[in-house]
Amino acid sequence: MRGHFHRAAGQQGFTLDPAQELPVERLSRLAGELAHPAWRLRRSPRHLYLWGPVGRGKSWLVDTFLDGLPTPRKRRLHFHDFFRRLHEGVAHHSESRSADGAAVDRAVDELLGNCRILVFDEFHAHDAGDAMLVARLLRTLLDRRITLVTTSNYPPAGLMPDPLYHHLFEPTIRLIEERMDVLDVSGPVDFRRRPRSERAHGFDLGARLRPGDEPSAGLTPPRPEEAGPVAAHRRELSARAVREDHVWFGFQELCEGLTSVADYLALADRFPTVVLDGVPPLTEASPDGRRRFANLVDVCCDRDVRLVLIGADPLAGLATGSTLMRDLDRTASRLALLRPPVREAAG
Repeated sequence: MRGHFHRAAGQQGFTLDPAQELPVERLSRLAGELAHPAWRLRRSPRHLYLWGPVGRGKSWLVDTFLDGLPTPRKRRLHFHDFFRRLHEGVAHHSESRSADGAAVDRAVDELLGNCRILVFDEFHAHDAGDAMLVARLLRTLLDRRITLVTTSNYPPAGLMPDPLYHHLFEPTIRLIEERMDVLDVSGPVDFRRRPRSERAHGFDLGARLRPGDEPSAGLTPPRPEEAGPVAAHRRELSARAVREDHVWFGFQELCEGLTSVADYLALADRFPTVVLDGVPPLTEASPDGRRRFANLVDVCCDRDVRLVLIGADPLAGLATGSTLMRDLDRTASRLALLRPPVREAAG
């Protein structure tokens, strides 16, 4: 497995950062444990929690690890996608009068089946309303003979950072620290900000444009008659244009309206490109608008959907080290992958 990691890095034109060597060693040891049938192991392998700042290669590490595992009983799920499906499953079983805990167990059974190794990418806990469901989910996963590997931008103690609710999540933090090996991947290099060759598709081919620069991205602004509803998750959203290969929204409708991650996932399932115009500096957006924008970026990046933003620089006026910037550091790293405005690049 160690050789697999180094070959994969070489094929992509980089060498492993020193901060990645310990996770590579630990993941390679886990791969060796998983090579044995579960019944031959005296106890299940220890779970792993990889955390560090954005762009340090955490997702690459676990994706490369999964790619090198020969077992078909493996799953990789992004937090947003998994949590949406978990919500739906819990709601379904709750309607059938299952107890709350049993509803979570049944929903997890349906999602994972006979999975033996689960990679749970970009785990976080910000929403107080979801905190107890997250806590129950982790207990359910850790109590099964499923080996759990998670990535996060936060150390366990940094989860649920809102001081009003942090104490409610402390039992779950202790559970993570007791049952999982916590590894810090905090090297100095943000790999997302390194120059990289363009791929044939995906998030990397997106762009940040100023109004009037749409033709540089092969786009024609919507005509009034193109406006209409587009189906999302159990609702219709007002789009400025719905075309064969892309959907076009205004920031006000998609981020300041009552939309959810489930809506963005539904759009990502249907459209290879999402265009968002009227983008303001995020300092001028509402807190909910900022959160929804960050979720939209996450979904498009994870689903490899091309995202085109038209308007102001979203990060303008955000001071490095500010509380708001810390909340958006993953978003900033991902926006760095998008082609900057034409006039900005030329200047």
